[in-house]
Amino acid sequence: MSDTELVYRFRFRDCFLGAQMLFVAFGSLVLVPLLTGLDSNVALFTAGVGTLIFQLCTRGKVPVFLASSFAFIPPIIYGTQTWGVPQTLGGMVWAGVVYVVFSMIIRFRGTGIILRLLPPIVTGPVIIVIGLVLAPVGVNMALGKSSDGSSVLFAENIALIISMTSLTVTVLLSLLGRGFLRLIPILGGITAGYLVSVFLGIYDFTKVSEAAWFSLPSFVFPEFSLEPVLFIIPVTLAPAIEHFGDIIAISSVTGKDFLKDPGIKNTMLGDGLATMAASFVGGPPNTTYSEVTGAVALTRAFNPAVMTWAAICAIALSCVNKLGAFLQSIPSPVMGGIMILLFGAIMVVGLNALVHAGQDLMEPRNLAIVALIIIFGVGGMTFSIGSFRLGGIGLAAVTGVVLNLFLPGKRV
Repeated sequence: MSDTELVYRFRFRDCFLGAQMLFVAFGSLVLVPLLTGLDSNVALFTAGVGTLIFQLCTRGKVPVFLASSFAFIPPIIYGTQTWGVPQTLGGMVWAGVVYVVFSMIIRFRGTGIILRLLPPIVTGPVIIVIGLVLAPVGVNMALGKSSDGSSVLFAENIALIISMTSLTVTVLLSLLGRGFLRLIPILGGITAGYLVSVFLGIYDFTKVSEAAWFSLPSFVFPEFSLEPVLFIIPVTLAPAIEHFGDIIAISSVTGKDFLKDPGIKNTMLGDGLATMAASFVGGPPNTTYSEVTGAVALTRAFNPAVMTWAAICAIALSCVNKLGAFLQSIPSPVMGGIMILLFGAIMVVGLNALVHAGQDLMEPRNLAIVALIIIFGVGGMTFSIGSFRLGGIGLAAVTGVVLNLFLPGKRV
């Protein structure tokens, strides 16, 4: 591969290739708003805008697409239930600020300081907690219940048929799919589950027929208060470290070291500004998408301008109001089947980080860090000072960072 293949060249003939990249990301992109109650059309809009912001920050050098981050699903769900959507968005704006701060630290001190503060012995267990904390939500929805299990929405036997269909198809496509099909397991699983639910009579197209064809997305603007900000900020620690892996992955696919040019300081800056922009209008935080990296490897579409077209297509599609209404009509058991695999996969990513760290987890220092992060996070430990309350994933992340900094013994 020559370097010229990575030069930004905006050509109209790449429009359909960009639309294909969006199609690859589509299932995961809309999954986050569908699970968290945010607006799918807004998520499409912010994915497109976020990708364009990232390209400006990296001078159009990196062929990646940014969209909804899975790491923020648990805090968004908890935040919207506890403080409402506007205040949760305020917390996510500050999560983007943390990325920007990290990029500034890297710019002046290098990447080493971030990796010392957030080694795998901290980030691995935090990622595990993210997966485990919402496992009951996926199971409840797969069984036809509401996300908290307090009410029954569908008969359990019918719900299980639907949810296990979406789960099975997703797993089979990820294992046995070839070429393009292997890149869209979530989209395939949702499609299969929805078709089965329609066959079983579990559907309601009323809102789809009533929705206008075209309109601007229903933007929601943030409100700021201290408690949700302090709850959500710690969650950014794990995806900040994962960002390194995402950039390494696209570097290996293209054969060009993006850690050096445009540099991790600029890629993380783009991620942070994209997340801030998304949260300011009601979208979920953004992150680089591994599915699209896989599509780049498959199609050899190394021209970063292809992602500009993907972004333009996402923004245009966000104005199709019937699409959002259709996505909202997907029965919850369909999403429950996908969630079981998704949250399990997040947990495995955390386990994999610990395995690759190559550390003895029975060594007293490592054992204490990992044990307290997971039990505090999953067990429901909380600390309160006045009206301020810290618990769950946020507490787990803070605990890990503090223990790693102050416990005596050999650091990872």
